[in-house]
Amino acid sequence: MKKILLLSILAFVAFSVNAQLSLGPKIGYSTLKLSVDQSDITTDLKNNFLFGAFVRLGNKVYLQPEINWYTSGTVFSRPSIGSLSPFEQEIKLRNVQVPVFVGFKLIDLKLINIRAMAGPTANFIVNKEIETMEGQNYIAPIKETDIKDVHWGFQLGAGVDVLMFTLDVQYSIGLNNVIGTIDVGGSPIKFDSKKNGFIVSLGWKIF
Repeated sequence: MKKILLLSILAFVAFSVNAQLSLGPKIGYSTLKLSVDQSDITTDLKNNFLFGAFVRLGNKVYLQPEINWYTSGTVFSRPSIGSLSPFEQEIKLRNVQVPVFVGFKLIDLKLINIRAMAGPTANFIVNKEIETMEGQNYIAPIKETDIKDVHWGFQLGAGVDVLMFTLDVQYSIGLNNVIGTIDVGGSPIKFDSKKNGFIVSLGWKIF
């Protein structure tokens, strides 16, 4: 994945020499949350927001690198089952995301166009918070050290441009675990938690 991102950046530099360029800020909302490969553990989504900037190079076919700051939050919970102790923990993450998209204009009119795009994304966690439900027999299995600082993903989606505004809807697929194995009462548990979800963003092309 690192090689793919590096090749994308090199392609961006080469492509930018004589390409049509537009750039601007963007804001958005995402349903990104951490999944878990455990049937007895449920997950709930918290409100997640995004803001950042994009550069688009090209016309019919284009390259679009971005840098975004976004929040992601998930509540993990498990009831008391037999000898298993219950837990409820809210994970709050602040992240910097660097996606690099390759896009294609499906419909290209004077005032509006419709696009499809896909590409790799690098995610860097810059802040972690864990809130644990306190109560009788409640445990706190997830620690900040269990959460990896860097994880990789792949996004694909579609967008529409109207005048200077650009609206994108993408689905993000986690390629590696954000939380791998956790320790519960001295026993390692394979958590296998990836970050997946939709991102909806609105951008403004300054030029």
